[in-house]
Amino acid sequence: MAEASETPSAAPTDAGAAAPVKMQLLAQFIRDMSFENVLFQKGQTPEGKPAIQIQVGLDAKKRAAENQYEVAIKLKINAATENDGPVLYVLELDYVGLFQVENVPEAQLSPFLMIECPRQLFPFLRRIVHDMTRDGGFPPPSLDGIDFVAIYRQNMALRQQQQAAPEATAVN
Repeated sequence: MAEASETPSAAPTDAGAAAPVKMQLLAQFIRDMSFENVLFQKGQTPEGKPAIQIQVGLDAKKRAAENQYEVAIKLKINAATENDGPVLYVLELDYVGLFQVENVPEAQLSPFLMIECPRQLFPFLRRIVHDMTRDGGFPPPSLDGIDFVAIYRQNMALRQQQQAAPEATAVN
């Protein structure tokens, strides 16, 4: 399934105006997926409402073809019964999109890949998670509130801390 989108922009008024940003989703696929139905494997049935913990990781890398990038959303969901009860299920999903991205300035490429591209993939990932948990015998978790901008900012702050840590120890 391929989708193309362009950002709205006014028509260039002079030869120096930037070309509009182009993004095309070339392919999307599940790289890795695991659903462990822990409670049912033990022969038990769930009691009470599940407490859901969701971890989201993002990754992007350049591909060999010009202007092509691979963007991955790595999702891990742990569900346990409330009040630190037994684990109900664990779902891990690595969902990847291949994108053709053109006319994005180098300084803005990283945020574009780590925010806009996951936004394009997210509805498909959400559907897979919904179907997997439902088919596993559990109510699907709500994934409506994933903020890719906040995840990007957290990743950038973590990288800055990691880069500053070696410098601080070298001074001492």
